[in-house]
Amino acid sequence: MNREWQELRIAGAFLTRFPVARGLEAPPERLGRSMAFFPAVGLILGLMLVVLNWALGAFLPRAVLDCLLILILIAATGALHLDGMADLVDGLAGGKDREGILRIMKDSRVGAMGVIGLVMVLLLKYLSLYHVPEDYKAAALMFMPCAGRWIQVVLASFCRYVRAEGGTGGAFVDHAGEREFLIGTATLLLAALVLFGLKGVFLVFLLGLAAMVLLRFFEARLGGVTGDVLGAATEVVEVLTLLLVLAVLGA
Repeated sequence: MNREWQELRIAGAFLTRFPVARGLEAPPERLGRSMAFFPAVGLILGLMLVVLNWALGAFLPRAVLDCLLILILIAATGALHLDGMADLVDGLAGGKDREGILRIMKDSRVGAMGVIGLVMVLLLKYLSLYHVPEDYKAAALMFMPCAGRWIQVVLASFCRYVRAEGGTGGAFVDHAGEREFLIGTATLLLAALVLFGLKGVFLVFLLGLAAMVLLRFFEARLGGVTGDVLGAATEVVEVLTLLLVLAVLGA
């Protein structure tokens, strides 16, 4: 149990700006194992949003509060996944082949398409969250970051890391596998059942279909994934989760 607790702390330190893993060694094998707890870290982030939603709900208009909650999530994660989203959109828009896409993604500058991608993702996330029925707001706030980090586990477990020169994401992807996928998926499914009841199982089924589409897409276009791809997938699935909550549970 102590090993799992340490791996949860490592996952938390990587996915957030909180210094929760001071003094812990994190070799590549341990980084990969920590992915099993990525969805759990998402639940913790979601719980933070729920508490803030409850604490500030009496003082702020709904529209302002939902925008603030998204900003707090961005601050807590250091905009890590949004950076990947911008890089991926730029790469897919400007690269004609795999090598071209990867070269553009590595450029630290953000192009016009990357900016458009960021704006649209944030706008969709905000509008979707705003229109989630109040009865399901807390559940959606917890489930959204959980699902967003679960997709990273799926892609890392079933795709290869495509940058030959290596990178931070490679340490996770190269050492994630069946154990991480099973634990992460069990966490997602349990959270869905607790938060949404039997309808949560249907939500997870739909997210599973989306995960298969993303996996096939990245395999076809890039031959695998990079750290930027994992981050971008998180943003896509967070938006998709809110849209599915609206579609399945009613606007």
